[in-house]
Amino acid sequence: MKIAIGNDHAGTEYKLAIMGLLKSMKIEIINYGTDGSDSVDYPDFVHPVAKDVEDKRVNFGIIICGSGNGASMTVNKHQKVRCALCWNKEIVRLARQHNDANILSLPARFISMPQALEMVQTFLKTEFKGGRHERRIEKIPCS
Repeated sequence: MKIAIGNDHAGTEYKLAIMGLLKSMKIEIINYGTDGSDSVDYPDFVHPVAKDVEDKRVNFGIIICGSGNGASMTVNKHQKVRCALCWNKEIVRLARQHNDANILSLPARFISMPQALEMVQTFLKTEFKGGRHERRIEKIPCS
């Protein structure tokens, strides 16, 4: 499995912890995020994640910013991206099962580190249910 990860300054600490978890799971990581705490513009760090997901160079993406909103809005502009902004593992599970989310957006300023790690694990282990949900996600892209 291969995952692209991107973050702004608010998500650096979370990204580093998530990368540690992914490495322990033997998952290949492409790091597009900043490694510092100086203020940066999140689109510069999340568009490459969305492009990798869109072009199927990775299986999934994970993006992290302060609220998770700006980063999520940015990547959802890409046609083949279904990014879910999640704040607990139940929402993560539903986003994968019902929406076939391929990017997880985490709000670093509103969740704890243990929550973030648990959410990443839930995201990776949850399968898309298909069925009636397939018909619905086919209607998401604009022509």
